[in-house]
Parts: sequence; C-alpha cells; structure tokens
Amino acid sequence: MSCWKESAPAKVNLALDILRRRPDGYHDLYMVMQSVSLSDTVTVEETPGGFVLDAGGGFTPPPGRSMEQRTVEAFFAAIGRPVPGLRVTLEKRIPAYAGLGGGSSDVAALLRVLRKAYCPALSAAELARIGLSIGSDVPFCVYGGTALAQGRGEILTPLPPLSGAYFVLCKPPYDIPTPELFARADSTTWTRRPDTDGMAEAVRRGDTEGVAARLCNVFEEVLPPEYGEVFDVKRRMKALGARNAAMSGSGPTVCGLFADADTARAAADTLRAEYPATFYAVPVPQ
Repeated sequence: MSCWKESAPAKVNLALDILRRRPDGYHDLYMVMQSVSLSDTVTVEETPGGFVLDAGGGFTPPPGRSMEQRTVEAFFAAIGRPVPGLRVTLEKRIPAYAGLGGGSSDVAALLRVLRKAYCPALSAAELARIGLSIGSDVPFCVYGGTALAQGRGEILTPLPPLSGAYFVLCKPPYDIPTPELFARADSTTWTRRPDTDGMAEAVRRGDTEGVAARLCNVFEEVLPPEYGEVFDVKRRMKALGARNAAMSGSGPTVCGLFADADTARAAADTLRAEYPATFYAVPVPQ
C-alpha cells in the first residue's frame, strides 16, 4: 500500500483586524499571518475501501463528517475522480481550539499530500480554492510562510520571511468558542485596532522591533471576563523577556515574540511548569 507524509505547521496572527460582517455571514479580516515550527504530521495511506481517520494526541474530532473526510471528498470532486479508500492519521502536537490553525493546517497538509499522490499538476491556487470550502484559514496554510491576508483570509499577499524572531506559544487551560467572539465583535465599537499596514511594512523591512511593537489582535477587546487569564499570560511573557505578546486567532493561545532564542526557550520552560501547552517555535518560510 502507498503511504505519504506531510508536515502541518501551526500559524500565528501577528496582526488581526475585523473590518466588517459580510452579507454571507462571514467577516472581512485584515491580518498578517506567520507559519511556525510547531507542527502536526499528516500521514495518508491507501486502504482497500472507505475513509478512516485516526486522530492521536488526545484529539477527538467533532461528530459527523470530519474536516479531513470533507477535504478528501472535495479534492476528488475537483479532479473528477472517485474517492479511493484512504486512512488519514494525524500526529497532533498543535493544541486543538487554540487559535493556532491546527485543524486548518492539517487540512492543508492533507491537500498537499493528495496533490502529490493523485494530481501533481494541480496548482497551489486550486488547492487553496478547495481548502476555502473547508475553512477560512486553509488557503494561508496551503502556502504557509508570512503573508498579508484579506477577505475571509483567502486573499493573500506573500511577505518576505520573518527573521530574528523567536516565539513562545502558551495556551491557558480552556477553549474559546470562535462564534461567541465574532458575535461580540459585531456589536463592538473598537477602541484599539492593529496597524496591519505598518506590520506588513515592518516585515518587508526586516524590522523585528517594529513587528514586535505592532503585535495586536482585536479579539482581545471582546474577551469575556472569564477568559482574563489571557492577559495574565501576556504580562508574564513580557516579564520573562518578550518584546511583546498578543493572542493568536480567536485564542486563547498567547504568542510572545522574543529577540533571542535562549531567552525564549527559558521563558517557555518557566511557563510550561504552570501551562503544559507551552511551546518554543520559530518562523518557517513558505
């Protein structure tokens, strides 16, 4: 039986702004996104028949057809071929429901595997189009690297690789429901918004201090009080040497940016004693 493997890097949001709610129910976003070295591994094997998902790392997919099954079906529909028997195995390292795009990155890695195995001529743009039918972060995860993202997240402008930055990712011990935060955002008048254009320019200049100074996520403004631990983690990261810190995605993971690897690793070790889902990571290119 044939077998293929692909890495699925997590993503962080260096800047995340919500511009408006759209008539289709989605939101127009304006973001700078970055792939990082914390990653899952997706393995695909041909089987005699049917679809099987084996998700490790204590992750239990929600009931119904999983994102991975829907991805397989959408891919083969796009290339006009019947769906073969496949077993998809996820080696999970990225925490689920953490604002790190773990599910979207797994889907993107699965799409890359399927292209490699069944339709090498398929473009990355077509993979991203298929992926958008599964989730808004999937197109970015198909390409990875550093990018300015607009629309739902599918309009991507590549940016130069981010250098001289070291990340600590720390997830408090709870999940935050994304729909709840978007609902709160719809009724909020923002008092602080990220300088997304300035963030993109800082990345282009290789200005790591400028990147750190502009870390910002509007979702922090609509966090209910019960999720206030996010701000405690931000303060602790800065006390441990982070140039700045902000929540990634819809949280609750806090992403701290450090200027040197040793300080970042030491901070990760300190935070991990209280928060087991703490990781040291570096940017990865497209």
